[in-house]
Amino acid sequence: MRGPSPDTVGVVTVARSVLLFLLAALAEIGGAWLVWQGWREHRGLWWIAAGVVALGGYGFVATFQPEANFGRVLAAYGGVFVAGSLAWGVVVDRFRPTVWDIVGAAICLVGVAVIMYAPHK
Repeated sequence: MRGPSPDTVGVVTVARSVLLFLLAALAEIGGAWLVWQGWREHRGLWWIAAGVVALGGYGFVATFQPEANFGRVLAAYGGVFVAGSLAWGVVVDRFRPTVWDIVGAAICLVGVAVIMYAPHK
């Protein structure tokens, strides 16, 4: 029986990486939002504590990225964070992005793709 083709492994690796970026964004943006709610919106220490736990979880999620270079992973995640923050605002806070918000987020996501998935050899 033959193993997966190199193309399949690449697709699976990219899919795993994208999923990890989405989980990281959920943990970091959600954690920061919980801290914001706890402090700025006076919802209390439990909200802040939940945010701190989520932010700690974000720190671990990045370690599961298939890419070995910390700097590359975090640089690429910066673009995910930008787009994810705008998406969070739309879904959770009913924020209405401008066309320039969307263009900026798209540029960031192109940067993520170049940093993480372009050949680096």
